Amino acid sequence: MPLKRKRKLDLCNVMNAILWLLRTGCQWRNLPDEYPHWQAVYYYLDRWKTDGTLERINRELNQLDRKQEERKAFPSVFCVDSQRVKLAPLICEYRGLDPHKKVNGRKRQLLVDTGGRLWAAHVHAANDADGPAALVLVSDILWYGERVEKVFGDGSYGGIFGKTLAHWDIDFERASRPESAQGFVPVAKRWVVERSIAWTNFFRRLVKDYEYTPSSWVGWLLLANIQMMLQRIKPMPPR
Repeated sequence: MPLKRKRKLDLCNVMNAILWLLRTGCQWRNLPDEYPHWQAVYYYLDRWKTDGTLERINRELNQLDRKQEERKAFPSVFCVDSQRVKLAPLICEYRGLDPHKKVNGRKRQLLVDTGGRLWAAHVHAANDADGPAALVLVSDILWYGERVEKVFGDGSYGGIFGKTLAHWDIDFERASRPESAQGFVPVAKRWVVERSIAWTNFFRRLVKDYEYTPSSWVGWLLLANIQMMLQRIKPMPPR
């Protein structure tokens, strides 16, 4: 963050206010007085989201957490999956009805490593198919270099998404339960991203989509992972 210039606001308090909003799901105008004015907090959030600051912070914390576990900084295996989320009323941008899950809202695609860390995300209308919509994540996968060897996902990603990865010499492996199985069957290669999706339920701002633009929703997803990585890297002492 730009800490060289003099400013009236403490950026630590600004970040604390953003993470407080993420946890509680509070409205911007109901931000407590102990934090800076909500318009100042929103200004910095919009700025960090636009210039890529949140992505850089998220990437650095993921690497630091992996190094603490004595692993390479960048992953070699990714897992991808999607989740449907209801969209707040009076928001028409990027809204769709998923006929299978019967969810009127948006769909978010999460790209995580084998430890559940979020490396990239994409948000689109809920009626868009998983495979074609996930093509946006291919550029994020390629950004991490030649170390990436394989991507796990369910059958909906085996079409154009899997073929695009194969073009770049990256294997796509379908991780889904056997067709003969009935009921709930845990899949070893897929439960990681399912667990990461479940972690978002601890952040009330992510339970429902209140954002007008998908980029804002991606920013909140990155902030959720940032907060989890901070807690894993340096846990808070017990009270």
